[in-house]
Amino acid sequence: MERRFHFISGLPRSGSTLLSAILSQNPRFYAGMSGPLGGAFNTLLGDLSGRNEYSVFITDEQRKRMLKGLFGNYYGSEYEAEVVFDTNRVWCTRMRHLKELFPQGKVIACVRHVSWIIDSVEQLIRKNAFQPSSIFNYQPGGTVYSRAEGLANGDGMVGYAYNALKEAFYGQDTANLMLLRYETLVSDPARAIAAVYDFIGERVYPHDFENIRYQAEEFDLRAGTPGLHTIGKKVAVRERTSVLPPDVFRRFENDVFWLDPALNPHHVRVI
Repeated sequence: MERRFHFISGLPRSGSTLLSAILSQNPRFYAGMSGPLGGAFNTLLGDLSGRNEYSVFITDEQRKRMLKGLFGNYYGSEYEAEVVFDTNRVWCTRMRHLKELFPQGKVIACVRHVSWIIDSVEQLIRKNAFQPSSIFNYQPGGTVYSRAEGLANGDGMVGYAYNALKEAFYGQDTANLMLLRYETLVSDPARAIAAVYDFIGERVYPHDFENIRYQAEEFDLRAGTPGLHTIGKKVAVRERTSVLPPDVFRRFENDVFWLDPALNPHHVRVI
């Protein structure tokens, strides 16, 4: 049976690691944290463009075969799963490419209130005060205001992903796109995961939401951000007070376009 590919994308700190950990309980599935394929895809796409003097010998069909081959070669015999979920925020900017290469592939974009995303990053930075983070290029300076600004600008970790999400949401290739709210995933994981299975056309697997396992300690430590991909053993809502100054938190309060049906012209499924 040919391996099937789906894609996890969307906003950072919005449940993609938790979603991957849950899906990986299914022995037929493989899902992990963000990997190298998104960057490799963009690099190869650029190398096959007109800036390469040999591009006159390359047809679109050859480009498609080479780009699709990245997935088959990366997820080779080391991975036994029939269904692979590749995670990368770049996939929201590649909806047309994915539609052409994987017509049956689905893109699940994880979303969360942007204020709480900024808050989540700031909490990690403060928790690891003696370890400058790769999120800010290992620079130890700055304030909560400059960090929020850096995250939210168009090239920042949050701003780029947010703009990519809007590109996918308002684009013309939304048939294979679903938005999964972090709030739904942690408060009602059974409903959230059932919706994912329905969206990808698979039979529901009896997941154990009381015993979630995922490890990425080595990666997080090297990134100077221990806890970046840490998840609790049990899926649950964890109430707490924001560590952000009130004006920073309020700045992003209205950046939740997916909650307004009037702003969903293509009727993208939002769970």
